[in-house]
Amino acid sequence: MNNLTNINQVAEWFINNCNDVTPKKLQKLLYYAYAWGLVFFNEDSNDLKAKLFDANFEAWVHGPVNRSIYAKYANYGYNEITNLEEKNDSITNEDVLDLLEQIKEVYGGFNGNELERLTHQEDPWRNARGDAKPLDSISVYLSDVDMFNYYGSKLKD
Repeated sequence: MNNLTNINQVAEWFINNCNDVTPKKLQKLLYYAYAWGLVFFNEDSNDLKAKLFDANFEAWVHGPVNRSIYAKYANYGYNEITNLEEKNDSITNEDVLDLLEQIKEVYGGFNGNELERLTHQEDPWRNARGDAKPLDSISVYLSDVDMFNYYGSKLKD
Protein backbone atom coordinates (compact mmCIF):
# COMPACT_ATOMS: atom_id res chain seq x y z
CA MET A 1 0.00 0.00 0.00
CA ASN A 2 1.28 3.43 -0.92
CA ASN A 3 0.23 5.93 1.72
CA LEU A 4 1.21 9.40 0.63
CA THR A 5 1.03 10.95 4.11
CA ASN A 6 -0.69 10.23 7.43
CA ILE A 7 -4.07 11.28 8.76
CA ASN A 8 -2.63 13.42 11.58
CA GLN A 9 -0.55 15.48 9.15
CA VAL A 10 -3.61 16.06 6.96
CA ALA A 11 -5.74 16.97 10.00
CA GLU A 12 -3.17 19.54 11.09
CA TRP A 13 -2.99 20.92 7.54
CA PHE A 14 -6.77 21.50 7.48
CA ILE A 15 -6.75 23.05 10.95
CA ASN A 16 -3.95 25.42 9.95
CA ASN A 17 -5.25 26.27 6.47
CA CYS A 18 -9.06 26.38 6.73
CA ASN A 19 -11.37 28.65 8.68
CA ASP A 20 -13.56 27.61 11.60
CA VAL A 21 -12.50 23.96 11.76
CA THR A 22 -14.55 22.15 14.39
CA PRO A 23 -14.16 18.43 15.06
CA LYS A 24 -17.19 17.67 12.86
CA LYS A 25 -15.90 19.81 9.99
CA LEU A 26 -12.45 18.24 10.33
CA GLN A 27 -13.93 14.74 10.05
CA LYS A 28 -15.72 15.61 6.84
CA LEU A 29 -12.72 17.38 5.29
CA LEU A 30 -10.56 14.35 6.07
CA TYR A 31 -13.18 12.05 4.62
CA TYR A 32 -13.47 14.04 1.39
CA ALA A 33 -9.68 14.28 1.06
CA TYR A 34 -9.37 10.50 1.53
CA ALA A 35 -12.23 9.69 -0.86
CA TRP A 36 -11.11 12.04 -3.62
CA GLY A 37 -7.54 10.82 -3.10
CA LEU A 38 -8.72 7.31 -3.99
CA VAL A 39 -10.12 8.70 -7.25
CA PHE A 40 -7.12 10.82 -8.20
CA PHE A 41 -4.32 8.47 -7.14
CA ASN A 42 -5.71 5.18 -8.53
CA GLU A 43 -6.74 3.95 -11.98
CA ASP A 44 -9.62 1.61 -11.09
CA SER A 45 -11.56 0.19 -8.16
CA ASN A 46 -9.90 -3.23 -8.38
CA ASP A 47 -6.51 -1.84 -7.39
CA LEU A 48 -6.89 0.86 -4.72
CA LYS A 49 -3.33 0.75 -3.40
CA ALA A 50 -2.47 4.44 -3.49
CA LYS A 51 -4.13 6.14 -0.53
CA LEU A 52 -3.75 9.59 0.91
CA PHE A 53 -3.35 7.97 4.33
CA ASP A 54 -4.09 4.64 5.98
CA ALA A 55 -7.40 5.08 7.80
CA ASN A 56 -10.99 3.95 7.90
CA PHE A 57 -14.16 5.99 8.20
CA GLU A 58 -17.17 4.66 10.04
CA ALA A 59 -20.78 5.47 9.10
CA TRP A 60 -21.73 7.31 12.27
CA VAL A 61 -25.02 9.14 12.77
CA HIS A 62 -23.45 12.51 11.87
CA GLY A 63 -21.59 11.22 8.81
CA PRO A 64 -18.21 9.59 8.15
CA VAL A 65 -15.92 9.55 11.19
CA ASN A 66 -12.39 8.35 11.79
CA ARG A 67 -12.30 7.04 15.35
CA SER A 68 -8.68 8.04 16.15
CA ILE A 69 -9.21 11.63 15.00
CA TYR A 70 -12.49 11.73 16.91
CA ALA A 71 -10.69 10.73 20.10
CA LYS A 72 -7.87 13.22 19.50
CA TYR A 73 -10.12 16.29 19.07
CA ALA A 74 -13.31 15.32 20.96
CA ASN A 75 -12.51 17.70 23.83
CA TYR A 76 -13.22 20.65 21.48
CA GLY A 77 -16.88 19.60 21.25
CA TYR A 78 -18.66 21.95 18.83
CA ASN A 79 -15.93 24.59 19.09
CA GLU A 80 -13.21 25.55 16.65
CA ILE A 81 -9.97 23.63 17.03
CA THR A 82 -7.23 26.07 18.04
CA ASN A 83 -3.87 26.13 19.77
CA LEU A 84 -2.11 23.35 17.92
CA GLU A 85 1.25 22.76 19.54
CA GLU A 86 3.10 23.69 16.39
CA LYS A 87 2.35 24.48 12.79
CA ASN A 88 3.24 21.35 10.88
CA ASP A 89 4.50 21.91 7.35
CA SER A 90 5.61 18.33 6.92
CA ILE A 91 3.49 17.65 3.83
CA THR A 92 5.78 18.27 0.89
CA ASN A 93 4.30 16.02 -1.81
CA GLU A 94 2.98 18.40 -4.50
CA ASP A 95 0.17 16.03 -5.55
CA VAL A 96 -1.03 15.78 -1.95
CA LEU A 97 -0.87 19.54 -1.43
CA ASP A 98 -2.79 20.06 -4.68
CA LEU A 99 -5.51 17.65 -3.52
CA LEU A 100 -5.76 19.33 -0.10
CA GLU A 101 -6.04 22.77 -1.71
CA GLN A 102 -8.83 21.48 -3.96
CA ILE A 103 -10.70 19.98 -0.98
CA LYS A 104 -10.29 23.28 0.87
CA GLU A 105 -11.60 25.22 -2.14
CA VAL A 106 -14.65 22.98 -2.69
CA TYR A 107 -15.60 22.03 0.88
CA GLY A 108 -13.74 24.46 3.16
CA GLY A 109 -16.45 27.13 3.09
CA PHE A 110 -19.05 24.80 4.56
CA ASN A 111 -19.55 24.27 8.28
CA GLY A 112 -19.69 20.86 9.90
CA ASN A 113 -23.47 20.61 9.77
CA GLU A 114 -23.57 21.48 6.08
CA LEU A 115 -20.90 18.90 5.33
CA GLU A 116 -22.81 16.34 7.39
CA ARG A 117 -25.95 16.95 5.30
CA LEU A 118 -23.88 16.58 2.14
CA THR A 119 -22.41 13.21 3.17
CA HIS A 120 -25.89 11.98 4.13
CA GLN A 121 -26.98 12.43 0.50
CA GLU A 122 -24.07 10.44 -0.92
CA ASP A 123 -23.92 6.71 -1.63
CA PRO A 124 -20.80 5.69 0.34
CA TRP A 125 -22.27 6.77 3.70
CA ARG A 126 -25.78 5.60 2.81
CA ASN A 127 -24.55 2.19 1.67
CA ALA A 128 -22.53 1.71 4.86
CA ARG A 129 -25.52 2.72 7.00
CA GLY A 130 -27.66 0.13 5.23
CA ASP A 131 -30.93 -0.43 7.10
CA ALA A 132 -29.77 1.37 10.25
CA LYS A 133 -32.28 3.84 11.63
CA PRO A 134 -31.23 7.53 11.58
CA LEU A 135 -30.09 7.56 15.22
CA ASP A 136 -28.70 4.00 15.39
CA SER A 137 -25.08 3.83 16.51
CA ILE A 138 -23.14 1.56 14.16
CA SER A 139 -19.45 1.08 13.43
CA VAL A 140 -19.53 -0.11 9.81
CA TYR A 141 -16.69 1.15 7.61
CA LEU A 142 -17.40 3.05 4.43
CA SER A 143 -16.14 1.06 1.45
CA ASP A 144 -13.13 2.35 -0.47
CA VAL A 145 -14.65 0.86 -3.63
CA ASP A 146 -17.92 2.72 -3.01
CA MET A 147 -16.00 5.96 -2.50
CA PHE A 148 -13.92 5.45 -5.65
CA ASN A 149 -16.96 4.60 -7.79
CA TYR A 150 -19.23 7.31 -6.40
CA TYR A 151 -16.81 10.24 -6.53
CA GLY A 152 -15.20 8.98 -9.73
CA SER A 153 -18.63 9.08 -11.38
CA LYS A 154 -18.91 12.76 -10.37
CA LEU A 155 -15.97 13.58 -12.63
CA LYS A 156 -18.00 12.34 -15.59
CA ASP A 157 -21.13 14.37 -14.73
